[in-house]
Amino acid sequence: MGSHRRGVAVSEPVTTAPGADATEVQPQQGSTRHPRDRYFDTLRALALIRVVTYHTFGWPWAGMAFPSMGVMFALAGTLMAKSLDRPALTVVRSRFRRLLPPFWFWGLFVVAAMLVHGWMPGWQIVFWVVPLGDPPGNAWGEQAWEILWYLRTYLWFVLLSPPLLKLFRLAPLPVLLLSLSPIVVFHFLWEPPDGRLGSALTDLATFLFCWMLGFAHRDGVLARLKPFAVMGLSLAALGFGAWYAFTHQEETGSYDLDDLPLAQAFFSAGFVTLLLYAKAHFKVDFAGLARFPRLDRIVTVFNSRAVTIYLWHEIALILAVPLIDEFWNVPAFEKYLPLESQWFMFGVGWLLIGGFVLCCGWVEDVAARKKPKLLP
Repeated sequence: MGSHRRGVAVSEPVTTAPGADATEVQPQQGSTRHPRDRYFDTLRALALIRVVTYHTFGWPWAGMAFPSMGVMFALAGTLMAKSLDRPALTVVRSRFRRLLPPFWFWGLFVVAAMLVHGWMPGWQIVFWVVPLGDPPGNAWGEQAWEILWYLRTYLWFVLLSPPLLKLFRLAPLPVLLLSLSPIVVFHFLWEPPDGRLGSALTDLATFLFCWMLGFAHRDGVLARLKPFAVMGLSLAALGFGAWYAFTHQEETGSYDLDDLPLAQAFFSAGFVTLLLYAKAHFKVDFAGLARFPRLDRIVTVFNSRAVTIYLWHEIALILAVPLIDEFWNVPAFEKYLPLESQWFMFGVGWLLIGGFVLCCGWVEDVAARKKPKLLP
């Protein structure tokens, strides 16, 4: 797993975040009731914020503070299990339909820019149509396209979910625990090959437990477990993941979980289990978020434009650099603005992300067969 990691899944219903279900409906006009789960929506919004923060500052501890990708895969797994109450082919087709149009729209700009900068693709350009393998690109555009590992992994989980869910329901707890075994095998017994196949297998193995944990939450398996057992196993997984990361820094020069698949798998497993168990056992729902309309609105926008934010955030951060360079030519900006601060770039990046949400977010509405809107 490369150092480029991290970041959203695709949803079902309205223009919502990755992983939402088509059976969900929007509240009637004037209603304050949320049919969607605001706890999950808040976790998804936090995951997106953490992704942008990490790609701005590069803090190696960010993954331990909040393993965003494990959270996103678990949420998507939960909603995928819910959706598979319907025919599997219908669900898979719906997921692909919700994701691919925003990806194609974004890809037109990225591919065109790389062509202008001397890139000439071969047959691998098919992965820019359906990213079941890492799409090709040149070094000039790498910062933009390297995030596509997540879309590739998500699509494979969607394809594999029907048989995985059947397997899970045969023996829920044993299958859930064994879902950590592939990453252990890859690390200690058999190293996947280089290239697209190896990258795909490693990422699937790294986050398989989180996806299956979503199944466990949906089927009520988590809610039936004893708090002591869940806490003990979760803390053990967290401890092992952190221990491995800190004691194997010589492998990558850092304890960043994104560079250490084994540590990422176990730390994410422990962290996300605690989050979902809080939901299942203690019935945490964040329904009170409705009392804070502005914050509630922000969470709604993040969820409804999750794919747009994820795809365009790196481009926003890239554009922030030359934009800030131009600010130095304005004496007042040079004197009064903290142009050298990464926090200033972080703020400019979010302003540009907001611009992309307004200009490009409507594609998510089109993909959902809804009337395009500037904001949901």
